[in-house]
Amino acid sequence: MNRQFVFIIPVIIIALFWAMARYEARAARDSASRSFVQRNGLALSIFFIGAVAFWTLFMVTLPYLYMMQESFHPTLWPKDRNGPKDVLTLEHYKFFIYGIQSGSETSYNVTHLRAFAVTILISLAVTIINLVLCYPLAFYMAQVASMQKVRILMLALILPYWINEILRAFALRILLASEGLINTFLQFTGLTGSSIDFLGNNVGLYVGLSYAYLLIMVFPLYNAVESLDKNQIEAARDLGAPWWRIHKDVVIPYAKPGIAAGCTMVFMLSAGALAAPQFLGGPSTLWFTSIVYDFFFQSFNWARGSAYALILLAACILFVMAVLRSFKVSLGEAIR
Repeated sequence: MNRQFVFIIPVIIIALFWAMARYEARAARDSASRSFVQRNGLALSIFFIGAVAFWTLFMVTLPYLYMMQESFHPTLWPKDRNGPKDVLTLEHYKFFIYGIQSGSETSYNVTHLRAFAVTILISLAVTIINLVLCYPLAFYMAQVASMQKVRILMLALILPYWINEILRAFALRILLASEGLINTFLQFTGLTGSSIDFLGNNVGLYVGLSYAYLLIMVFPLYNAVESLDKNQIEAARDLGAPWWRIHKDVVIPYAKPGIAAGCTMVFMLSAGALAAPQFLGGPSTLWFTSIVYDFFFQSFNWARGSAYALILLAACILFVMAVLRSFKVSLGEAIR
């Protein structure tokens, strides 16, 4: 595959989606409704479409397409590219599974496979932790708290994120260190006789990732629960339903799109995190994103880094599909 062919693919994709949009617009045409241009004006419509097209094309589509085609090429010097040695190959994907083969015996790339599994499992755990923490908060803000309390809570949630993510990770590292503030307090009060290795046991990693993407879970849940008619909850209470039954049969089924959106975003961001695992992970924790980063910027093996990045992307896509299927919501409902 010629590397220059990657720039033709976005044009084909854009033309395909444009044709689909035109077809759906004609099928659902309503004479009383106004078009996008009529609602926003010509100038704003051109700006919105241009901005979205630029971001989607140059920041998302082209980089991923380039990585996809690059992952199927061998690692070569620039002078050897597009030459006889530049052939399609699966060597980078095989390396992910088997590593460097020596002799006739088959061995597995245990280090990278374990890093991939750890990344996926910890990201899944962080997603569950954030869901458990954020659902009660989102419900309280959407259905119980007054508007003044909602503003205060929103401000309290947003203000810490004005600080850079790396600085927040450093602050958590200082708090959770062996001689940090938390260990000092626990020993001073006599709750522990010696310091607890929060960082070595990956407690800092769980805390850091959960804290970093708290808002990503709270806002979709809040938007979903806030639109729920309070009369439905009151009717369930009047019929004698306990609180857990109200959430199980009324609130959670209604908030499924928000739950699906929050879970997918937190999982993907956690799996792709770089700063928090490096600053807060234990010495034995190797994050898969760090391996991808090293391939790109340490060994400059872009082909292998592209293959690893696509493997992580495939895992995230499978997770998104599984979440949407389990919650029985469409992608349009989740991102609404």
